[in-house]
Amino acid sequence: MPATTVLRPRSRTLIIAATVPLALAALLADDVRVRRQLDAARKDPLTGLPGRDALTARTERLARTHREQLHVLVADADGLKAVNDSLGHAAGDALIAAIGHRLGAWAAARGGLAARFGGDEFGAVLLLPPTATLRETAALREQLEQPVDHSGHILRPAVSIGTARAVDLPDAAGASRLLRGADMAMYRVKTGEQPHGYLATRHDAYTPTVHGRRPGRPGTHLPVG
Repeated sequence: MPATTVLRPRSRTLIIAATVPLALAALLADDVRVRRQLDAARKDPLTGLPGRDALTARTERLARTHREQLHVLVADADGLKAVNDSLGHAAGDALIAAIGHRLGAWAAARGGLAARFGGDEFGAVLLLPPTATLRETAALREQLEQPVDHSGHILRPAVSIGTARAVDLPDAAGASRLLRGADMAMYRVKTGEQPHGYLATRHDAYTPTVHGRRPGRPGTHLPVG
């Protein structure tokens, strides 16, 4: 009787061995695709910037490792309502998009991260030498306020920027305090209480909130002290 072959079980083993890496590769590719879709969903469709959560997470990490150079900025576009009322929301969107793109490029060029918080408010976190703070923020403001051409209309942005430096605050101050300080500093500049280039103080970072919001925001009634 002829000897039986043993190649068939081996062939099945080879087929299975070849199939497993292909299946894993497909799963990994699908995982990358899903992650990219989730990342895209988390970004603001108008500016392409991430939201507050991404900036807060980056700030928390840097606060633990690079406090001496950590800067957090909050920027607010002034007069957006007037643009919307006079030229329409498409013009307002063009203004917001331009500011977002400019801020994002400025932050990325310095190894930082910009985000859109919502409406006409933005944030950025980056590392800078403390000696460069005023020069860099002044240059940023000038860049953000460059004219924007929209359908034949020249829009002229006006931007208020508040800056908080970790080195100016207690060592325990984390992302929430830095963001609150930058937000308060921006508000003081926006209302004319402080000049452009104003840096947040400990008082700004530890100002009590009203219903979880910065004093001066709609729905709050606590005056700035």
